[in-house]
Amino acid sequence: MGELIGYARCSTVEQDPTAQRETLTVLGVPDDRIHLDKGLTGTSRARPGLDQAPAAVRPGDTLVVPRLDRLARSVPDVRDIGDTLVARGVRLSLVGGVYDPADPMSKMVFNMLTVFAEFEADLLKTRTREGMAVARARGKLKGRRPKLSARQQAELVCMHATGDYTIAELMEVFSVGRATIYRVLDRAGQGRTGGAA
Repeated sequence: MGELIGYARCSTVEQDPTAQRETLTVLGVPDDRIHLDKGLTGTSRARPGLDQAPAAVRPGDTLVVPRLDRLARSVPDVRDIGDTLVARGVRLSLVGGVYDPADPMSKMVFNMLTVFAEFEADLLKTRTREGMAVARARGKLKGRRPKLSARQQAELVCMHATGDYTIAELMEVFSVGRATIYRVLDRAGQGRTGGAA
């Protein structure tokens, strides 16, 4: 039997991945084989940990995910990831059950879980929009406070301009997600659409 490689994800940098890590450990994944994304949603495929985990598995290995919604939140994405792994000879384990597209029951359960994950994401978006509309109508929604103060943003821009720090390092230093880093750099003309990235 091959290696067990784990993947976990937290949608915000404030969320604690401990429960997911513990689940993966119980399922037999060594701690040094767990790839993690923090501050990235399941609807985005641009996730470093999600790139690293499938890259780390070889034919005969198993990619272990604590819950399907940690892998992705849309039916096409989950199917694409699952089918790509299977085509490479890699098993996909969801909470201990292995996805086998050749087994009709396994395929049905996988598809149902995928639909529920997407449904849950859609419900969350709907509730958020409704809550914002109610708050806006009551005059209580004044916009989000910036995650970084003006001083922190200036420091981030200066650090990036030196060329000594990667985006990942800036994310760690300022405890914010990739999108926040790029937003600050874009405003300063140093982002992907401006100067050096």
